[in-house]
Order: sequence, then C-alpha cells, then structure tokens
Amino acid sequence: MLAVSLRRVVFAAAALAVALTVGAAAPASSPAPRKGELERLGSALEGLLASVRWSRAEWSVLVVSLDRGDTLFAHEPETPRAPASNLKLLTTAAALRELGPDFRFRTYLVTTGMVSDSVLRGDLILYGTGDPGISDRFYRDRNAVFVELAQQLLARGIRAVEGDLVGDASLLPGPVRPEGWDAADLNDHFAPGISAVSFNENVVSIRIEPAPRAGWRPIVHSLPDHADLPIDNQAVTVEGRGRVFISRDHPLDSIRVIGEIQRQGRDVWRQLTVPDPTRFTMSVFRSVLEDQGITIRGSTRAVTEESSSVVTGRRVAAPARDFVPRARILATHVSPPLRDYLAVVNKRSNNLFAELIFRTLGRVRYGEASPEASARVMAEAAAGLGVDTTGLVLLDGSGLSAGNRVRASTFVSILEGMADTDLWSEYWQTLPEAGNRRELPRMYRTAAAGNLRAKTGTIARVSALSGVVQSRDGERLAFSILVNGTPSTNGAKRIENEIGVRLASFERGVDDGALPLSVAQLPPPPVPVDSGGPSRHQVSAGESFDVIARRYGVGLEELIAANPGIEPRALRIGDWLEIPPLSSADGGVRAR
Repeated sequence: MLAVSLRRVVFAAAALAVALTVGAAAPASSPAPRKGELERLGSALEGLLASVRWSRAEWSVLVVSLDRGDTLFAHEPETPRAPASNLKLLTTAAALRELGPDFRFRTYLVTTGMVSDSVLRGDLILYGTGDPGISDRFYRDRNAVFVELAQQLLARGIRAVEGDLVGDASLLPGPVRPEGWDAADLNDHFAPGISAVSFNENVVSIRIEPAPRAGWRPIVHSLPDHADLPIDNQAVTVEGRGRVFISRDHPLDSIRVIGEIQRQGRDVWRQLTVPDPTRFTMSVFRSVLEDQGITIRGSTRAVTEESSSVVTGRRVAAPARDFVPRARILATHVSPPLRDYLAVVNKRSNNLFAELIFRTLGRVRYGEASPEASARVMAEAAAGLGVDTTGLVLLDGSGLSAGNRVRASTFVSILEGMADTDLWSEYWQTLPEAGNRRELPRMYRTAAAGNLRAKTGTIARVSALSGVVQSRDGERLAFSILVNGTPSTNGAKRIENEIGVRLASFERGVDDGALPLSVAQLPPPPVPVDSGGPSRHQVSAGESFDVIARRYGVGLEELIAANPGIEPRALRIGDWLEIPPLSSADGGVRAR
C-alpha cells in the first residue's frame, strides 16, 4: 500500500494548495462542518453486518474515499476471502494495462498447401488466438464470422479442400476445464470449456420435439445445427402426459434423453456446455463451408499441442521441425476491440471471456498460456498499481474457482490505482450500473441507482460486491464487500444493497481542517458501450411479443422491427429475440 499512501499524500498537498486559494477568494462558500457522520455511518454498517445471524459467515468490508484518501469503514479488510466474480475486477484491470483497450483477437484460415483448379491441395486450418466473441452476441447471426471467412476463401477461387479441416487451438493450451471449478457446475452455461478455438460461447441448446406417432423416439435438435455431440436418445413419444429428461453426469459423457413426451405436447429445452469446444466449433464451421459451396474432402480434426501445430509449432526450436512447410494465411477475421469484451466480462460476468483474456495475458507477456504465467501477470499488474498483493491466490481469471483468495483491501486498492491512471474512464465504463435492468438491476429507485457501479460475485456460499459510488455531497467512495460461508447468497446481497444505498446517501460536509473535495467526479463513459451486443431474450412457454415488450419496457413495434426474421404470430419456445435499447424519451430505467 506504500504507493497508494504516497499518492494520497501528493493528492493532499495539491488539494491543500487549492483549498488555500479558494478559501482566500471566497471564505464564506465552505459548507458547515458536520460532526459525527463517520461514526453514524460506521454504526449503521456494523449494524447491517450484525443483522444476519449466520454463525459461519465471515465478512470483509472496506470503504475508502477516492477524493480525501481516508478510510470511512473497515471490517476485517485484510483477511483473504474467496472473491467469486469480483476477481474479474483484477482480470479486466490487468487486461487494460497489459493489452490496451484497442487490442483485438484475430482468427485465421491458414494452409501449407497450394491452390490449383479451385482446389486447395492440403489441409485447411482454422487457427484461433482465443477470440470468445464468435457468436451472435456481437453479430446478428451466430454463423456470421464463419460465413465471412468462407467468403474470403471463395474470393480466392477456392471451391474444394482436398485435405482435412483442422481446428488449431494450440496457442492457448491448458485444461479445458480449469482446476478448482465445481464439478456440479460443468454442465451449466456459465462454466464452459476453454479453448483458443471457440464458438457460440461453447454452449449448445438441446430441443426435444415429440414424434408424429406414439411409440416413436422423439426428435432431438441442437442449436446451433450440425453440432457434433454424442446423444443417447432413449425417450419415447406417448399419447398421454409424460416427463422427459435431458441429463449428463459429466461434460465428456453422452447426453441422455430419457422418459416420455406427449405427442402433441410442448418441446423440451435444455442448454448444456459442449464436451470438446474445438471439435464442436469445427463441426459447425464445416457445415457453414459446405453451405457456402466449399467441399471438404478430408476429415475434421483438432490440434491442441504446440508440437503438432504448423503455426504455433514453428516457434519451437528443434531440428526435427525443419521440414515443416511455411503456413500461408488465406483469410482473417478481426474481433471487436478489447474494451467491448471487457464490458461483457464485468457487466455480463461472462466466464469464458474472462478465462480467454486471462490466458492471453500469460501468452502475450511470457509466451506461455499456463494459469501460473497468467496469474503472475495479474499480480504484477496489481503491484504496478501500488497494490499490496499479500495473500493473493489466483487459480483462474473468472473467480469461478473456490480456491481463489483476495482481500477486500486489494479490490479497493485496485480501484484507487485505476482511478489514478488514464485508463480510469475505460475501466469505469465496464462496471455494471445499479438500477440498470441490463446491468445491475438491484438498488432500483434508490440513491444508488444510476450512481453506484460495482462488480457482483456469486459462487456456493460466497457473495461479493465491489465498486465505486458517489456520496450525496459528491465524494467518490471505493468499496469492497466480501462474505464467505453465507447460507444465503440472496440474504448477503440484501446486505450489500443496503450498504450501497447507505453509502450513496452518506453526507459529511467538511470538518474543521479537512481538505475540500476534488473537483473530479465519476467520469461518464467516453463512448457508449453496449455490454454485450444486443440485449437478448429467449422465448419461454406462454410468452408473446406483447408480453416480452412489456417486460422490457420497449414498444411492441420497436421489438418487432428489431427482429425482422421472426414472424410475430409464429413465435416458438426457444427463439431468441433482440431487445432494442430504450430511447431517451423513456425517462430512464424501468423495474423488471
């Protein structure tokens, strides 16, 4: 904390000079001092923590003024806790410092073969560098990037590939499922496998449709289509009521469809992570190439080791590799800038985006994508901000591992350090805004709404909230709230909300001898950021365009216009709708 403390001293000296100047010019303008406000705040926050009688819950809370540099409240802030997704605050800060907001991922089609008579005589290799955004989060269609790459091949006159279609994920090797992730989560969308070659955020939706006749197996669909997934369909269509189950014990097991489904009943849906992200990606890419008129004559396979890659492997200095021919680039896709991806990490708490950025840090800095190398970059980035990294344990970049450990004081110091850099506006705009239905809908219609910005965090028995809020008299307060061992994460979030609102309502004026507030306020985003492309909604049973429009507070005609490919009277369960942004005439955020 030495560097942070030094910054406070420097700031205090500068602020004192301003105070003397302002005081001499207009002594009557200083607000009257208010005694005891800090004591009342401390008592209120201690009361909130004591209001829940959880014998095994362990709290860490710290509140520090970014403007005055003093501590407003502290409760065991130096004890390392499991941070859950609050860890993303460190991941995104390190990414901004090490990679920069304009960093972009690139995806290549390469080959060592030659093209003759419209035929690529060799393998076609999709070489990934870790882009997590190849989906419909940033594009109207989830296959748009693959179509773009196919069109570049067609522009080169390539109509067929004589060799194999290869997915090369060797740039970011490592466990597909990071150690420390709860085995019970691995089927769920928020815990996808990690690969440098990823598509559709490495999840797939399974739809079970009743067969036209009783006694027949129901029809199993995947979304996206052509996903190469092992499915064991043992279910049966019946005339009467039934229940069908889609289950899997482990991501590498077959997806089991069991039970009974009514012949004229509704479809059954479930979203699952894919067992092998690279093979899944390539199975869909192959179908897109063929739909675009490019024939693949060989098989589809994946490369995950550097030694087997004609691109990454060339960096390995070994005489045995001297014969490897030089790879040529046939097509390229460039991702949106990193700033847009960091908004997805923090505002959507997306673990795939966080993990691929985490691995990229180690690869870019040290040429190694191991968790250890990436954790070292994160710790060094924190230290560069003046953060004391004592007790810091980093097992991943998302916070999904229960073995991560960070102190509340570390998060506050990260916020303090970033606030002193020219990256502060970029960083601040990635944080979810309280009261915003698409970001942090909590604390709606309170003093924190539209004011407080903070990262949430939730895993089993862990809840967290860390960020920045402006007090009633304009003071910027950085805070971190971590609780481990809670029997109720919902109950913990109620306490977090009350603390956030209490800080937003706090007003202490200026005590005798205190320094005046900095003129700096929380910066508005320099560029409007969409926190993940279009806001999207998946249609559930009983929903219509009108119901969905009212839920999101948008006009029915606006919603229909934003989804030109979907017939309003033929809305199906499982369809995805794009939710248009609220216009300025809407008057702000509505409750959900």
